[in-house]
Amino acid sequence: MDKTQLEQRIVARGREFFQSISGEAPSIFNKGWWTGKVMDWSMKNEDFKVRLFRFVDVLPALSTTESLTRHIEEYFASDSGDLPPVMKAGLTTAGLAGKLGGKLMAKAISANIEKMGRQFIVGQDAREAVKNIQRLRKDGFAFTIDLLGEATVSEAESEARMQEHLDLMDAVAEAKDKFKPLGDGGSGLDWGGEPVVNLSVKPSAFYSQTKARDFEGSVQGLYNRLAPVYRKVVQMGGAMCIDMESLDYKDITIELFKRLRGADEFRHYPHLGIVFQAYLKCTDQDVAEMLTWARTQNLPITIRLVKGAYWDHETVRAKQMGWEVPVYTIKAESDAAFERVSRHVLENADICRLCCASHNVRTIAAVMETAQALNVPESRYEFQVLYGMAEPVRKGLRKVAGRVRLYCPYGDLIPGMAYLVRRLLENTANESFLRQSFADEADMARLLEDPAAAAERERAARPVGREAAPAPGPFENHPMIDFTLPEAREAFPQALARVRAHGLREVPLFIGGAPVYTNDVLDSYNPADTGEVLARVHQAGTAEIDRALEAAVAVRGSWRATPPAERAEYLLRAAAHMRANIHDLCAVQVLEVGKQWDQAHADLAEAVDFLEYYAREMLRLGAPRRMGRAPGEVNLYQYRPKGIAAVIAPWNFPLAISTGMVGAAIVTGNPVLYKPSGLSSLVGHGLVEAFSAAGLPAGVFNFVPGRSSVMGDYLVGHKDISLIAFTGSLEVGLRIMAKAAVPAPGQLQCKKVIAEMGGKNAIIIDDDAELDEAVQQTVYSAFGFQGQKCSACSRVIVLDAVYDRFVPRLVEACRSLRLGPAENPANVMGPVVDRAAQKSIMAYVELARKEGRVLVERMPGGQDCAAGCYVPLTVVEGITPEHRIAQEEIFGPVLAVMRAADFDQALEYANSTRFALTGAVFSRSPRHLERARAEFNVGNLYLNRGSTGALVERQPFGGFNMSGIGSKTGGPDYLLQFMDPYVVTENTMRRGFAPIEEDDDWV
Repeated sequence: MDKTQLEQRIVARGREFFQSISGEAPSIFNKGWWTGKVMDWSMKNEDFKVRLFRFVDVLPALSTTESLTRHIEEYFASDSGDLPPVMKAGLTTAGLAGKLGGKLMAKAISANIEKMGRQFIVGQDAREAVKNIQRLRKDGFAFTIDLLGEATVSEAESEARMQEHLDLMDAVAEAKDKFKPLGDGGSGLDWGGEPVVNLSVKPSAFYSQTKARDFEGSVQGLYNRLAPVYRKVVQMGGAMCIDMESLDYKDITIELFKRLRGADEFRHYPHLGIVFQAYLKCTDQDVAEMLTWARTQNLPITIRLVKGAYWDHETVRAKQMGWEVPVYTIKAESDAAFERVSRHVLENADICRLCCASHNVRTIAAVMETAQALNVPESRYEFQVLYGMAEPVRKGLRKVAGRVRLYCPYGDLIPGMAYLVRRLLENTANESFLRQSFADEADMARLLEDPAAAAERERAARPVGREAAPAPGPFENHPMIDFTLPEAREAFPQALARVRAHGLREVPLFIGGAPVYTNDVLDSYNPADTGEVLARVHQAGTAEIDRALEAAVAVRGSWRATPPAERAEYLLRAAAHMRANIHDLCAVQVLEVGKQWDQAHADLAEAVDFLEYYAREMLRLGAPRRMGRAPGEVNLYQYRPKGIAAVIAPWNFPLAISTGMVGAAIVTGNPVLYKPSGLSSLVGHGLVEAFSAAGLPAGVFNFVPGRSSVMGDYLVGHKDISLIAFTGSLEVGLRIMAKAAVPAPGQLQCKKVIAEMGGKNAIIIDDDAELDEAVQQTVYSAFGFQGQKCSACSRVIVLDAVYDRFVPRLVEACRSLRLGPAENPANVMGPVVDRAAQKSIMAYVELARKEGRVLVERMPGGQDCAAGCYVPLTVVEGITPEHRIAQEEIFGPVLAVMRAADFDQALEYANSTRFALTGAVFSRSPRHLERARAEFNVGNLYLNRGSTGALVERQPFGGFNMSGIGSKTGGPDYLLQFMDPYVVTENTMRRGFAPIEEDDDWV
């Protein structure tokens, strides 16, 4: 059968299908019910839709009538002008009836939404589920049961999730005899060949430490818990399908499936399936490879093909991370991919059974007609729809196909709300087939059109891309590393091997374009194993500082005169060098300061961003700007460099912060003396390599590592230093300010000090917070890179109403983290930077024992901790603002838990220190979030995300109070600190005549 004939049969089948279900509509669109009226309004009003879905999301967390009433008021009553009449009338009546009326209305809205949620859930307990499944089977439908709830934040929760699945299987096994086989029933199987009991599992919940960069560890961790569940499924003669979740887990899930299917104990059993998502651009290749694997292994498999339920997540995440969008951005492309992939599976029906999971009548018709055209036996494919959705479609399918399975979520309503929100999004999206078919009543011919042709038409109708901007083009953040790619995971071990192959590095000073060696040498070691010395770093004394200043003074005039565009070009070349060598530069950080793979890459990405962003900023600021519009005069506002800059950098962001301060000084026309931290001088030497590769003139950049006790004050106080850019501790920062404030003999200008000096950052957990996210983000913010970030969370302030739910989960999450050397991708936390930091942090751990009650105190297991600079991951509760633990910057993995009576006290606690750097709030209360914006006194406030990870240009970084002085790094004001503004005014009047400019204020 040729393509044209097949297309005609697909359309005919689709028309027949539509006619068979005409006059029916899914219950969710039934306007005779509260749900239908509200859903109809949400499809007409995007703002209301967003508020409704966010309220649905928070509803399970509202445990009191007061909280429920308050949230309804915040989400809806503040502006009822765009509410559906069924809600507007209720809210108006409730307002007239006073407090009691408000509570009654709140309960009514809550009850209706819970009823909506239950519509999609087959049962909240085993008894209810079995009863509903019996009813479905009496109507002729098979089932697959899916236990609700996806996120697990600890191994205790993952273990419990495994046990819940085992218990569910026990309950279903007890009821199995009540399920009469569908079809002929002679074999005891549905339709003569399929197990009656079918389980769907979301794998990520079975291992809380699943992460893309630890591919093997993640696969094994998941296998260890899924194997017992599958074993029980096999023992009871059931079937299991492994769901596909977000792209982060795709390759891990595929490998997990292969290992389960190919395991010796399971090879004989053919009833294991896997889901593939048609909206992913890689699915054609993934399915082709899976079919090849199955045929090579001679293992029959099942593929459930779905469109995909995480489109918004995948698209937003890709855009945020700087990745190519992995999903099709035209809905018809996903539909076309579904038909294309399903045909490929049907062509391999001898080795693979197809489960077509779709509500789209066109898709269903295409699968049915393609199967017939290929003479595929009906036993080799089935159709699946979601429980509670598309009731007319499932009834129509039951009549024409016979083999219809309902995907039945099971479990508590609270985890079910996340599932409900996805279903609501799916139903109300403009391109939803169900919405177009049953709510918008779209034209049948358009609904049944070949999606490949529709996609081509839509692509042609899209606007042509804008012309490329002149070089260097708009700023874009360097992409974050994507560890789902095998080449990204392989790059780190290879780079680590290359760095180690160099052996012991000799790191000289770099002054006036040449290496300089001294008699004072400092060893730089691996903090995970202090016996591994990485480099011998030559140290500058006062004589070398004088020599470097001579080189800088010699080039100061010519560098000042270098056009801004030319200075910017040097930064762009240095950025190109870093990009080309990014993995080797990352490997040095992993070894020298103990950064985990992702943390090291983020540091390099930020370094590149600083160079790219400041280059563009200098192009913007370098052009003189005319001030005023009065005729007869020209006033030009412009900038000149301050002079010679001393850049004193920290070790915690050893390349990013160094690059930002050095790059800003250089591009604004200031020669630099760069003093890296003695703990990260090998990393700092990467700047020598980058600027040398860029061809920067000799003397503009001078690398002068040295002991602060020997040359620190001398450098800061020297008469030829015009500005100091510093990042580090409060004590050192204040000392620099004091030293810089006293002019040296012969000094011509007041020294400018730019200082970022740390924080005591807090995360507030509100009583309605999404606790899965709050726990995970708090753990990452507190213990990522061992808590050695100025932005790290060191206080988590938890409202009393959720304290007893949040804190135990936080504790278990901390107990689940893998600890050990940073070069192992499984480890989340490693050693602190050196022995001195270790000693200081251990003193605070002892203080924590005295001031509060220690909940967690964990050292890495299975290795010699004495060989490295390890300190325990520590969580302590019972802390109030009066305690030192709540006030002093520790700069290590010690987290204080503080209990607050309400949001007022939480803000009071958060603002109770002398620092004001970063903070975060996890809340779903619009009013509380607005208060945080106004009252949480920090330079960078994060709402519903962790307190770390600021990106150049998107989140300019820096604080106030004792957290520092100066404008935010990576922001539009930062370069101004490195220059002096001046104005040149010219009188253009000559003998009563003045040229009139186009923008003059003229008559």
